[in-house]
Amino acid sequence: MKRTIFTPEHDHFRESVRGFIEREIRPHHDQWIADGIVPRDAWLKAGVQGLLCMAAPEEFGGAGVEDFRYPMILAEELHRANCTGPGFGIHSTIVAPYILKYGTDEQRGRWVPGMVSGETILAVGMTEPGAGSDLSSVQTTAVDAGDHYVVTGSKSFVSNAVSADLILISCATDPEKKAFGVSVLAVDPRTPGVTVGTPLAKVGWHAQDTAEVFLDEVSVPKENMIGKPGQGAFLMARELDQERLLISVGAVASARAALDWTIDYCKERHAFGQPIGKFQNSRFALAEMETELTIAQTFVDRCVTEWNEGGLKAPEVAMAKWWTTALQQRVIDRCVQLHGGYGYMTEYPIAQAWLDMRWTPIGGGTNEIMKELIGRSMGF
Repeated sequence: MKRTIFTPEHDHFRESVRGFIEREIRPHHDQWIADGIVPRDAWLKAGVQGLLCMAAPEEFGGAGVEDFRYPMILAEELHRANCTGPGFGIHSTIVAPYILKYGTDEQRGRWVPGMVSGETILAVGMTEPGAGSDLSSVQTTAVDAGDHYVVTGSKSFVSNAVSADLILISCATDPEKKAFGVSVLAVDPRTPGVTVGTPLAKVGWHAQDTAEVFLDEVSVPKENMIGKPGQGAFLMARELDQERLLISVGAVASARAALDWTIDYCKERHAFGQPIGKFQNSRFALAEMETELTIAQTFVDRCVTEWNEGGLKAPEVAMAKWWTTALQQRVIDRCVQLHGGYGYMTEYPIAQAWLDMRWTPIGGGTNEIMKELIGRSMGF
């Protein structure tokens, strides 16, 4: 089914992104997997290409384009190439909006040019060992000390942590107020008292640096507060919708890539004198996956359209996130099965996609939390 949400400008952008990935990312991605990190040089090249923080105002070097279809295209093309290492989406679509929307003019002038160029890589620390998806149970504290806060605590599963030049940290500035006492501070990881752990050994996403961040009486200037004191939980809950929508986009894109590889494999691989795609079981499986992905893509495209128009609601984002990531699990697992033993070999892209997929029903709020949000919106 033809997708109708893109203009010729988007098509040109997709061609540019695809060319960039083929030149600058795909040839090096296996090495990045071995290294466990994407080098700074790749970020700088992405900045030159104009792929980072496109929503940033032109005065700071950005394109000034607040159109979710552009980060959507970037995510789709990275998944099409099976290149999950670059944390461009985390940087531009998940973290940058906190600064672009809620930062002061001084903060934007200080950080945004580097965010656009790739010189200032962003990360965000929300999750804690004892908090998980509960933004109101933050244990990291920020004690008012006059012109600065003294921050103590730790954050888990921080993507881009090793690469980051700026980490947004959720912290309790007034613990007695629970969620209404949570704030967001921008922390320079080079500040004394900040320790970024070694990259965590994940099941998948091996080229993406994820680590714990420890803060031991870290002095953070008050001018690094994002928004106002006590607004943190509200800001995070609001921006999580954009993260969840991006996860949905990636889930459908990776499942589509997996199905395309599998269709090719089923045409090329022969058994009992014929392509394995000729067997009824294979045809039915491929037909079911093609149908489900077409439906999912149509829904996600509609969600993106409504997001751009300002009409997409949080429960609808939750529906997209849980449904598409659950579908992604089913599709990629079936594709591995159709590859047979080769599907279990990491030299085949389908095996790497299988390892990478398991994160999506967890990240951005678990799918169980998504169902809870949907259920509450129904009056329960």
